[in-house]
Order: sequence, then C-alpha cells, then structure tokens
Amino acid sequence: MVNITRFFKGDDSDKAGHVLPLLPLRDIVIFPQMVAPLFVGRPKSVAALSKAMDTADKHIFLATQRSANVDNPTEKDIAVVGVIGTVLQLLRLPDGTVKALVEGQVRARVRRFIKTDELFQVALDPIEEVTASEPEAEALARSVKEGFEAYAKLNKNIAKDLVAKVAAITDPGRLSDAVASHFSFKIEDKQRLLEATPIERRLGLLVELINLEMEVFRMDQRIKVRVKEQMEKTQKNYYLNEQMRAIRKEMGAEDEAADELKELEKRIKRKRMPREAAAKARQEFKKLKLMTPMSAEATVVRNYIEWIIGLPWYERSRVRIDITDAERILEEDHYGLDKPKERILEYLAVQALVKKIRGPILCLVGPPGVGKTSLARSVARATGRRFIRLSLGGVRDEAEIRGHRRTYIGAMPGKIIQSLKKAGTNNPVFCLDEVDKMSMDFRGDPSAALLEVLDPEQNYAFNDHYLDLDYDLSEILFITTANTLPDIPLPLQDRMEIIRLPGYTEHEKFNIARAFLVPKQIKLNGLQPEQIAISDNAVYTVINRYTREAGVRNLERELAGIFRKVARHVVKTETDKVVRVTDSSVAKYLGPPRFRSSAIEEQDHVGMATGMAWTQVGGELLFVETLTMPGRGQVSVTGKLGDVMKESAQAAVSFVRSRAAQLGIDPRFYRKLDLHIHIPEGAIPKDGPSAGIAMCTSVVSALTKRAVRREVAMTGEITLRGRVLPIGGVKEKLLAAHRGGIKKIVLPKENEKDLRDIPASVAKQLEIVTVEHMDEVLPHALVLAEGERLFSDHDMPFDMSSANTGEKPEERAPIN
Repeated sequence: MVNITRFFKGDDSDKAGHVLPLLPLRDIVIFPQMVAPLFVGRPKSVAALSKAMDTADKHIFLATQRSANVDNPTEKDIAVVGVIGTVLQLLRLPDGTVKALVEGQVRARVRRFIKTDELFQVALDPIEEVTASEPEAEALARSVKEGFEAYAKLNKNIAKDLVAKVAAITDPGRLSDAVASHFSFKIEDKQRLLEATPIERRLGLLVELINLEMEVFRMDQRIKVRVKEQMEKTQKNYYLNEQMRAIRKEMGAEDEAADELKELEKRIKRKRMPREAAAKARQEFKKLKLMTPMSAEATVVRNYIEWIIGLPWYERSRVRIDITDAERILEEDHYGLDKPKERILEYLAVQALVKKIRGPILCLVGPPGVGKTSLARSVARATGRRFIRLSLGGVRDEAEIRGHRRTYIGAMPGKIIQSLKKAGTNNPVFCLDEVDKMSMDFRGDPSAALLEVLDPEQNYAFNDHYLDLDYDLSEILFITTANTLPDIPLPLQDRMEIIRLPGYTEHEKFNIARAFLVPKQIKLNGLQPEQIAISDNAVYTVINRYTREAGVRNLERELAGIFRKVARHVVKTETDKVVRVTDSSVAKYLGPPRFRSSAIEEQDHVGMATGMAWTQVGGELLFVETLTMPGRGQVSVTGKLGDVMKESAQAAVSFVRSRAAQLGIDPRFYRKLDLHIHIPEGAIPKDGPSAGIAMCTSVVSALTKRAVRREVAMTGEITLRGRVLPIGGVKEKLLAAHRGGIKKIVLPKENEKDLRDIPASVAKQLEIVTVEHMDEVLPHALVLAEGERLFSDHDMPFDMSSANTGEKPEERAPIN
C-alpha cells in the first residue's frame, strides 16, 4: 500500500489542508500509478502546470470535470475526489498550448477551493486505503485478474506482457487502479471507481464493469462479422452479375436489358402525360438506369413506370350526343324506367350545349332484378363510351379504392386506376355496383375513400396512394347502384343524385319477358325461334303463379327452366315440330304453382287486416291478426317485430280504448279480455312505421266482431289521437298490392303527392282512398251490413278528457 503521509507535509497542512494547484481534466480520469499525456490550452490550466513545475516535488491535483463542455469550470463543475499527481515533463508548443506528461500518485479529497485570478488552488485531505476483509479482497482481486485475462484474449490490442504484469500485482488497491486505467469505461463509471472505498467495494464494482464491457465487446464483434458477411455477399452477387453480362457479350448475344431500357425511354418520351407525371417518370427512369437489372428494387421501379405510362391520361372515347338515337337505344334495351331514362337524356342534352360538364353522380336505388346494372350498360352504349363495372359488395379495405403505398410488398394501384388502364380511356361509364354492401374493419373505411371519387368538386385531382400523382376523374360518368338507401352513409348520399327504381307491374313484366327475356333464353339454350312458341297466357301464368318479386330475375330463371326442358325434348326426339307452351302446360315444365293468383284470403275474416310493407326486394303484403281471450287486459305482440312496430301496436290499442264508447265496445273490455296481435311469418324480421292503421283495424275488428274486407289493403302510421301519418315507399307498396289482387287501397292524405308516380295501368285497377284520421279508415275497412253505420249521429267528437278511461264524463268521480 502506498504511504500517503509523505504527500501531506507542512506546518499547517493538518489544520488548513495541503494546498496544491488544480488542473481540471476533460474526458479522462487519472488513477494512481497511471501515466498519461495531456494537452492543455486553457490559461488557468497552463498556469497551474507552471506553478507545479516551480515547486521542488512538482505536485499538482488532478480532478475530472463533471461535464466536458464547460470551458470555464467553477467549483460545482469539478469532482471533489481526484489524485495528487507529479508532472514528469512539460513541453510548450508554438501555438501556445502545453503538452504535459503526468503520473497519478494517491487519492485525495478537496476540503475547499481557493480561487485566484491566475489559477485554481485546492486544500486537500488524504483518503486512506482501507481493506475491511482480507479474504474477500483476495477473492475479488483474483476475479479481476481472470476477467482482465479473458478480455485481453478478446481484444488483441492489449499486449501479453501487460497481462503478465497485472497478474504479478499482489496489492488489491494497486491492482484495481492498474486494471481500471486500461479499460474504456464511461467517465462516470471511472469516477465511481476512483471514489469507491473500501477496496472490496472498488474491486466488486470493477468486476461488474469488466463483465459488462466483455458482453458489449462480444456483441460488437458479432455485428461486425454480420456486416462483413453481408458486404461480401453483395459484392459476390455484383461480381457474378458482371460476369454473366461479360459472358453474354462474348457469346454475341445482345444486351437485352439495355435494349429494354432504350425501348422504355422511347415510350416515356412518346407518351402524352401531365407535366407532373412526365417529370416523375423521367426521375424514376434515371434511378432505374443506375440499378442492377436483376435486383428487386429495379423490378419495383420498372412496374411503377409501366403504370404511369400505361394510364389513359388524355385518351378519350368520342361521345355521341344524339338525343334521338340515345332515346332509341334506351327504349330498345329497357321497357319502362321512364324517370332514369329522362334523367340520362337531360344529361346528354346539357353536355351537347356546354361541351364539357363535371359528370353527375347518379345512384340507382331499387330491389334486385329491376335492371340497375343493365341500365348503366345501356347508358354507355347510348353515349358511345366504354363501360366499366366494379362490384363493391363485401369490400372492406380502403386500399381497394385508393391503392397501396409503394412501401408494401406487392403494392398495386386501387381498382379505380386499374379499371381505367384496362378500359384505355379516361371518360368511360363507370358503374359502382352494390355501393350499399361495403363494410369496414381495421384496414379502413372504403365508403370514406369513395367520397373523393364521387365528389365532382374533388375528383378532378384524385390521388392514388400507389401513383402519388393527381389523376382527373371528372370526365367519367359515374353510376352507382344500391338495394337500400339507408345502408349508404349520409356523406356519400349527399354526393349523389338518387333515382329510385321501385319495380315492375304485371304488364311491364310481360313486355320485358316478350321483348328481352324470351329471345335471350331461346338463344342461350341453343334453340331456334321457329322451334318453340310460348303463348301470352303462359307468360302471364309464370308471372302470377311462379314468381312474386319486384324485378324480373326469378321470372328469367323460370323461363330458362321451361326452355331447358324443351331443349331436352328436342334433342331426345329429334323432332322438327314446333313445341307449344300454353298456360295449361306450364305446370308440366315447372311443377305445381308456387303461389295463388291472388295473395288475399278467399273470404273476409274477423280480426285479420291486410297491411302493406316495404322491404329490400320491393313491396310486400303484411297480414295482421288479432285474437281476444278471457283475461286481465294483457296485450301480446308476436311475429319477430322491431321496436317501432311494437310501439305502433301499443298506440293502436290505446286509441281503441279511448274510442271504445263510440265504437260500441264495452269500455271495460281491457279488464276482462287479453289481446294477442300476431303478424305471420314469424321468422322474418319486420319493422317500420307503416303498419299502425292495419293493427288498429285488426284490433277494432276483433273487439266489435266485424270482419275486415279482404280486398282492402292499408298503410300508414297512427298517433294516440288517431291521426294518420304519411309513410314512404308508396309506389312499391301499391305495386305489391296490385300483384296480390288487392282492389282498394287506404293511404294517408299527405301521400297524395306520391300517386303521380304510380303507373296508369295500375292506378286504373285500384280504388285509392286517402284519409287523415282513423275514424275515416274503419268504414272503408270493416264489413258493415246494408244501411249500418259504424258511428251514430249523436257520437261526440274525439275528446282526450274522456279518452283515458273510456268512461262517460258524467260517470267520473268529482275532482277534490
């Protein structure tokens, strides 16, 4: 152990501390017995070295700065524990700096700082080297030697003789200082080693730091080996590629890659593109020329350039603007659908005058099979445009619309850009089918991505994620189709012009079958027109007895079934005779009829009223049944109804209770009878605000024992006071009633405006009555004897004061 008493001699050293000049150190910690060269440039530090050289023992105190970035350190910036060192050599350089060689001697602690203008001086106290446990210190010293030896085997920069010198040190304190001076620990860790006492603690800390340093060194070596292997592999691939190119040249083969690049460059120059797209293509081509043809990155860049130059930036179809010819084509392809045809012809007329308008977004909403998609195809044919159809049913990834970013493997543009490249023009008729069937998940909301596509104020600069270029979609005539409007998000509805296709009448279905479906199926089934003759009555039989739908899709299937069996008969018998299909022979081909010619009951029933409902497949007849049973006034409503219809049933019962006296019903019926209201086909969900008056009529019929007219159908919502509120889907409901054989319709008064949309052929066969109050509905709906009146002349008008209990005013108890 070093004798430190010789460093603290003097008359007043014990009282005031041993005073020495201070040299603050940056980025280095000096340990005892450690020799280190220092380059000093700060004036105070040079003055401290000069003062030390003027003394006999040349001692100086060496302490490390807490932060190396401080140029003029104060007392707070300097560690209080350092070493007393000896200046072995001092050399002044021409630039004014000083090179000093110092050797650490013993540890010391600053008692106080003595600051002067020329230099720092410190009063020091000695730090005694203490060993608390000799066996523990010996064991830790052995671990330090083993760790240093293992580190020297990994790090080839440590000389073998240094390992031998360290192994020969027996003093634990000297060992720790010698080993610590040869490791590149952090400054903070070295300062901790310098300050650590007793020696066992210093040796333990040193063992931990040596193990950590060895682990970091091993990891660094592994990373270097891995990087070296990767570089060697890359260089090897490049060398082999260059060899293959040289071999191809020696064999006389043309450099196909160079020829392909030249051809691609010519295509880029010939392609007419916007300035931004052309600049992007040239920029990417420059990258491609610098890449190895076999690399994966070159394939990605080449595909991107192919997409840019393959798009129809300025290619347009010549649009025909002949209103007469367009009207003829629309009439040829579709029977009926007057409103959609009228809107399309209006668009063509405006385009003929303006030359260019931002394409409107038409949305055709209607049940399946009414011809929405085929109408869009006819628009393309009438205008001379290319036709593109994109089905959005089940699409739940936003990238299907906007494309994938090029950071993804296998990235591609969205379906909009892909379809335009396939069409080759930038002004096609673009049909977005089933826009109400989109959904969303963690990959995004495709309906939100469609907002930009279908907005005429935005789609002139549509930005696909893959292209990252603006593309003009304003020349496209977008037509979307949907079965139900509520399933389309409201922001998307706001960008479209809604055109409803409610369904076909029996007469329209017949004309469609004659003009379109029968010739089509004859051709598809390999028959000739002269081989089969189907009568008009047979077509009507198929319409009425084998189908019941708003569209004509099932009608086409049933006709196809007839023609398949006729085709089998022709092939089997090899006959040349004409096969005639009549209304009486339809059952031979299609089996027993699936439906009655009329959906209504064969006779009038008590408690059974006929309502009308709107569904996704068109209008439907809705039958409401009510039964009365002895009980305590409970009301049961069944038939898998939604909350709206259940509330309508409650409102209907409440209204009947309030009008019991006027209707000739015992005002206390609710105390002795239970009511069960049921809507058949219980497995089918039913909801909507249009069955209120049908439920009320059914309840009144059951309580008054008067039958409901079977040929009367009604629709409308009811309030507690008996007002009849307007409803939607009037055309679809009336067409369903007409198909079902209904003769008389009861509608809310406010729905009179919707009657102008009803086909004249249907309106002539229906007696339509409009009402404002439930009292007006019952005389039309209930079967009354000749001369019988439902309400007598002395019946009081509806009065809410007597309606709550059903009692006459004079029977009520006085109010206290």
